[in-house]
Amino acid sequence: MPAKRIEMRKIREVVRLHAAGISQREIGRVTGVSASTVGDLLGRVVVAGLSWPLSEDIDDEQLETLLYPSNPCGRGKIVPPDWSYIHRELRRKHMTLMLLWQEYKVAHPEDGYQYSHFCEKYQRFAKKADVSMRQVHAAGEKAFVDWSGDGITITDPVTGKERQAGVFVGVLGASDYTYVEAASSEGLRDWIRCHIHMYEHFGGVPALTVPDNTKTAVTTPDRYEPELQATYLDMARHYGTAVLPARVRKPKDKAKVECAVLLVQRWILAPLRNHRFFSLEEANDAIWRCMDDLNAAPFQKMDGSRRELWETLDRPALKALPPTRYEYAEWRRCKVNMDYHVEVEKHLYSVPYQLKHEHVDVRVTQTTVEIFFNGERKCTHPRSLGHGFTTEPAHMPKAHQEYADFTPSRIMSWASETGPNTVKVVETIIARRDHPEQGYRSCLGIMRLGRTYGKDRVEAACNRAVALGAYGYRHISSMLKSGMDGQPLPGANTERKASAPADHANIRGPGYYK
Repeated sequence: MPAKRIEMRKIREVVRLHAAGISQREIGRVTGVSASTVGDLLGRVVVAGLSWPLSEDIDDEQLETLLYPSNPCGRGKIVPPDWSYIHRELRRKHMTLMLLWQEYKVAHPEDGYQYSHFCEKYQRFAKKADVSMRQVHAAGEKAFVDWSGDGITITDPVTGKERQAGVFVGVLGASDYTYVEAASSEGLRDWIRCHIHMYEHFGGVPALTVPDNTKTAVTTPDRYEPELQATYLDMARHYGTAVLPARVRKPKDKAKVECAVLLVQRWILAPLRNHRFFSLEEANDAIWRCMDDLNAAPFQKMDGSRRELWETLDRPALKALPPTRYEYAEWRRCKVNMDYHVEVEKHLYSVPYQLKHEHVDVRVTQTTVEIFFNGERKCTHPRSLGHGFTTEPAHMPKAHQEYADFTPSRIMSWASETGPNTVKVVETIIARRDHPEQGYRSCLGIMRLGRTYGKDRVEAACNRAVALGAYGYRHISSMLKSGMDGQPLPGANTERKASAPADHANIRGPGYYK
């Protein structure tokens, strides 16, 4: 029966304690190993010709070979696993080191490492493969995004003026597969556009998108509850990804993209430094050729390339792209006016009248204006440019709806039922306004007078108004209240006085002035 092996991290301690004169029983208590196993190990040390201090040239693997050589039963030398394969597989979703060790032991039941030694070996390999092993990114889990910092020069072909274009960098956590794009600016619209192109290039959407605390992503940085830019959050919801900003002054939260930015500067920006580009399209063509070379280049410390890992790890684990591309939208916070309209770019859009004086969120796209209250969409309007009103009749109170139903033709129809003088008054009121709607209120007032005084009296008052040139609701209302609609017209009264002069003691007559 083969002797029980001690974990490699304890072997050196057992040899050191024995050299210090401590008994096997005490060594067993200190190291947590039985006294018989300690004795077996010390016997192997003597057979191997070892003594404390051990030579610095002997690593753990060599020490294990010296202490536990091939046994008489035919057991061969320990067969190490393919550490590159282990490192790559560990990035798959739900994968554990225990499961990989079990698969390894099935293939090498007699000549494979025990679990503790397997873990130690892997940790040693991983430290060489990665600068930091504090983060292990599962396939399809995260994409890290940022601006490069160093842009690329674009020359105006007409004026020769040069400007700096921003360079967007995105990298998948598991495969390090990298996307690069030059943008006209580092503003919100270009930030969103680059994300859309990145997801399409990846062939799917990661569960998490990790940006820096740039203003295009985070409006209010906070360690625990950062406030995301509304348009960025809207885009993330459309693609089904969650935005997880890196913590402020925590570079390891975005170490992937920091390394990717460095590679982009070395593999792409530096080789293109002497090229002269006259458009973004021309610059991106050159950038994407270099990007393909970067993703196809083999890793230095492990097998494979970024493209190979993307095809086998990340791409199958990414969420599917939505059926439609995200339409860029800007969000605004507006207060509803007392006339139940909100102003967007000097144009007024109606909302249900119950929301007057409330604060609402407005989503503005190239074609539509959507208005939300407490996260619920209340209405949608076609986007209009310039001054004006867009009013949905259903948003009005009932009284306002009745008013809105009036048109010049409807008012003229009512006036014709009352009489020709009423038609004349209504026509004149509407004609004298710059817009017909401005005369509706006066016409409606005259219509309501008909309910109180009757159509005949209104017609008589309008007859008098036409004679006097007094076209307006106030004049006609005053005539009806004072009863002047029943008095003779001014012209008829003059004729009566001429035919029958008044005889009164207070009238002096023409002879008085001679």
